[in-house]
Amino acid sequence: MENCIGNARILKEGIEKTGRFEVVSKDVGVPLVAFALKDSTKYTVFQISDALRKFGWIVPAYTMPADAEHIAVLRVVVREDFSCSLAERLISHIQEVLKELDSLPSRIVKDSHVVTVAKEVVGENKDAEAAKMGDRKIQEKVTKQWRHFVKTKKTGVC
Repeated sequence: MENCIGNARILKEGIEKTGRFEVVSKDVGVPLVAFALKDSTKYTVFQISDALRKFGWIVPAYTMPADAEHIAVLRVVVREDFSCSLAERLISHIQEVLKELDSLPSRIVKDSHVVTVAKEVVGENKDAEAAKMGDRKIQEKVTKQWRHFVKTKKTGVC
């Protein structure tokens, strides 16, 4: 178990070094790394997940449960057979995928999951303040609230 936790830590540090992700999992409990894009205006975690499949990785991307469904994350569970060299290889492949996605023609993902959910909330609540906010501001506000929630949570992995 100590080996799994150590390899999860290596993976977490490598993901953080890319500067593109916010790690939302905790370092206690199950050895896993859950991370979200800091900026999902060019591409989504779902596109990253799909692109990693060409390297043979199955890194699921999914939205969080109720009341946090506006957050989309990638998740890697570090099992006993997930070695340090595999962690480094995954980090390398993530960096390759990011370069590939960056090289694609720049386009704003208008219907990214976070934006779609935020627009639904605005539509349901008719909140004047939220309606005035742009997509980017909504993402920043939601991310800030989620980070606060994760930091104050005492139990669980995420």
